[in-house]
Amino acid sequence: MSSATALRPRRTKIVSTLGPASSTREIIRALAESGADVFRLNFSHGTHADHAARYEIIRAVEAELGRPIGILADVQGPKLRVGTFEQGKVTLQTGAFFRLDLDDTPGTERRVRLPHPEIIHAATVGSNLLLDDGKLRLVVREVGVDHLDTVVAVGGVLSDRKGVNVPDIVLPIPALTEKDRSDLDFALDLGVDYIGLSFVQRPEDVKEARAIAGGRAWIMTKIEKPQAMDNLDEIVRLSDAVMVARGDLGVELPPEAVPLAQKHIIRLCRQLGKPVVVATQMLESMISAPTPTRAEASDVATAVFDGADAVMLSAETAAGQFPLEAVGIMSRIVSRVEEDAVWQSMMQASCPAPEGFVADAIAAASGQVATTVDARAIVAFTLAGATALRISRERPSCPIIGLTPTDEIARRLCVVWGVTAQSVGQETPVHTVENVVDQAIDAAVASRLARSGDQIVIAAGLPFGVAGSTNTLRVAKVP
Repeated sequence: MSSATALRPRRTKIVSTLGPASSTREIIRALAESGADVFRLNFSHGTHADHAARYEIIRAVEAELGRPIGILADVQGPKLRVGTFEQGKVTLQTGAFFRLDLDDTPGTERRVRLPHPEIIHAATVGSNLLLDDGKLRLVVREVGVDHLDTVVAVGGVLSDRKGVNVPDIVLPIPALTEKDRSDLDFALDLGVDYIGLSFVQRPEDVKEARAIAGGRAWIMTKIEKPQAMDNLDEIVRLSDAVMVARGDLGVELPPEAVPLAQKHIIRLCRQLGKPVVVATQMLESMISAPTPTRAEASDVATAVFDGADAVMLSAETAAGQFPLEAVGIMSRIVSRVEEDAVWQSMMQASCPAPEGFVADAIAAASGQVATTVDARAIVAFTLAGATALRISRERPSCPIIGLTPTDEIARRLCVVWGVTAQSVGQETPVHTVENVVDQAIDAAVASRLARSGDQIVIAAGLPFGVAGSTNTLRVAKVP
């Protein structure tokens, strides 16, 4: 899927969630034109038919616009909830005793069903249980065979089927439920580009999802559990991309810890060359207002300054009243930050040291050479995406064009900082350095980045068509 449209000046990508407010062809196309690079299908809501219809619309819009668009299928993961109450809700008083058990009987102010024996068996005296997105907190004071006796540390109203978070406990349950496995099979058969993996606690959770995906999509691991933070290095290494899922992470970590966790995750992902998305409540007020708060604008800007590859909108575009405005203002905030000289110097100063192999040396050199010769673009020939990822990690001062033989890889690169990918097709393979130069110049000119007399930097591998063989750097002048 080659493109003759101009590349966006914005380097940080935007992920937009689709839902009831954004499911028509007109809205999806408008969102893409306003700045969305990747669309998220949230499998916590909607039917397979709903998601299939949105998928088909996205692919039709992609063909109309002539540029790749990424699609993220975000699977739900285990949902831990209390049971129901006799009156639909109760008020728990701070300091009161409260039991969680396996009894099906509707709950009272003294007890309620907790239909998750895994929690009961894994909890210990002193464990914290957070209810209703952290609004209430219970502390375990006694563990029984089929119940937990707790004291209410922070009271409030608790109603039917509210969520339970267990920040202190590693639960012996997999990240993928039966529903998730069904959703995962469906999404992979559709042809999505990324799988959003929820409730990750251990590296084994990522390994399981990778085995199921079998290379058909990138695994985007959502960091939303404190236990994932404890295993962060190995989890990130096993992932193709990472999401800082600040919703659940913000429930299970103290509020003051979340900004530092965000920075730590982004820094590690940059070091390891893994794309990272910052998500949740970025422009939350725009669900019902046409403009964001100043604090929200600052939050988006902070993620850009931190070096995130992408920022994400959730309910703002899925269910909000102003989805187009939300994407538009997010794009404007990102673009404004990227014009700032301080941001540019921070990106350069925070470049990780290249690793000790040829492809990394070529990637590091490409940015340096581009700056020295004032190149208009770096053109990376990338069979599976690795070369484009390595060059993106350097945060070069000029745009990156990723030329790849398949639409699938071009779409996966939609989430990667600074990379605009084009699939050049396998029917026009390159065999010589001259072929490489000609194809790179054609791509730069078609993208309206370069014109006669401009210089571009080209990164490729010899022999051509072999993944991981990047070993050649060339400077070419547009005739």
